[in-house]
Amino acid sequence: VQLQAYGGGLVQAGGYLTLSCAASGNVFVPNTMGWYRQAPGKQRELVATMGSYSGNTKYGDSVKGRFTISRDNAQNTVSLRMDNLKPEDSAVYYCNRWQSNRDYWGPGTLVTVSS
Repeated sequence: VQLQAYGGGLVQAGGYLTLSCAASGNVFVPNTMGWYRQAPGKQRELVATMGSYSGNTKYGDSVKGRFTISRDNAQNTVSLRMDNLKPEDSAVYYCNRWQSNRDYWGPGTLVTVSS
């Protein structure tokens, strides 16, 4: 499985960005896709995930109410709409896919929120 992320960049506080991630390879199995992030000097943390069949979502506490995850199973893509961005949202965002009892990671995309 390969993951390719799109959409990082620089935005002012209060603005928005949308990240997208496309999966390719052996992808026609049950899975969860989503995003994690890692800021300098901090551990990687959950941002949001979404199940392929259940549609169940899970959000990190710091992004609830501001970020929205969605996915297109036919296209094997997942998107993250990030609203009301804050400087503390600045991090490298990693697309993640869990399937067949293992994790797959994309290369990461940088999001910088200026104050």
